[in-house]
Amino acid sequence: MKKQSLLIIILISITIGCYSQPGGRAGRPMINRSSPEVLDDKSVIFRFFAPEAEDVKLSAEFLQEPLSMIRDTTGLWTIKTDPVKPDIYPYFFLVDGIQVQDPGNVLYFSNERFKRSLVDIPGETPLVHSLKDVPHGSVTYCDYYSDIFKGYRPLVIYTPPEYDKNSEKKYPVFYLISGTTDTEETYFKVGRTNLILDNHLAEGKVEPMIVVMPYGNPSVPGATATNPPAPGDQINEDPIENDLINNIIPYVESNYRTLNDNDNRAIGGFSRGGGQTLRIGFKHPELFSWICSYSSFLGKEDFEKNFRNVYEDPERTNEQMKLLWISVGNEDFLYEQTVEFMDLLKEKNINFESMVTSGGHTWMNMKQFMDKSSQLLFK
Repeated sequence: MKKQSLLIIILISITIGCYSQPGGRAGRPMINRSSPEVLDDKSVIFRFFAPEAEDVKLSAEFLQEPLSMIRDTTGLWTIKTDPVKPDIYPYFFLVDGIQVQDPGNVLYFSNERFKRSLVDIPGETPLVHSLKDVPHGSVTYCDYYSDIFKGYRPLVIYTPPEYDKNSEKKYPVFYLISGTTDTEETYFKVGRTNLILDNHLAEGKVEPMIVVMPYGNPSVPGATATNPPAPGDQINEDPIENDLINNIIPYVESNYRTLNDNDNRAIGGFSRGGGQTLRIGFKHPELFSWICSYSSFLGKEDFEKNFRNVYEDPERTNEQMKLLWISVGNEDFLYEQTVEFMDLLKEKNINFESMVTSGGHTWMNMKQFMDKSSQLLFK
């Protein structure tokens, strides 16, 4: 017993010593490098240890412009913000002009190009994307073989909490395409689509559904696109369309319990994925009766030239299409084009649901779009 007690004391002493001597230098006090630290008043402290840096700034989507951080004698750069409206925000550090993720934070923005961390500022009451004490669905990472891209490509698939409890029940499927430079993980890690659906399911606001999140980049498998199509670009041949129809849908319907008709398939997408959604959904009414475009549009020339099947018989379209959802922020760089597209749909007598929020082309808005549109699907 004495040997065990002595060993415990030694281990505690070693542990304390390790934390009280950062960098292996004895005699220095413990340095708090945790970042970000959200305070009770919703202000946030950001910290970044860079003793050799000459200038460090904080850039965040809740700021109008980057803020200079203050360095102490140890080389720790710190800044405390004003109180921030509760939400999930991307941010990064500018270290001598170079964009750097927060090494003290495990939450990051899934993206091909820019590297940002995420700060989750909780509300006084839980937000729509908050982790609540409710039944939770499963999120699975999959790889399927694409004969379009001649290689394996990734999928992230959400199944509702009840999926594994009833082996006989089949479910509708929502195919959710990623935005420009986003990855198959972004709806999950940034948009928290799984938590939004979990919370709505617990309150009976949505129908149980499977959500399939593919990688929407139409370049080679697993690579980043150097010039991906922008939202609203006219695309005569998008390999994502063929991949979805010939590979993704068959893979999902072979491996999951799905309802396999157009009334039980929805398609949606943000930014570039919204443009892909409109083109695929309009071109294939036999596959999809539910279409959700988030922060995207089709140009008038593109629409009138390539989608006569949609507007030449609006009564038929309105009967077949259970939902056409169009949403955008009023500060989004695509706001004017999206409003013009909505006006074009009105001119063609095509029914649609719309949502215009404040703010820009952001995932803060995307979560709002998902919150509202998901409650309309498959009903």
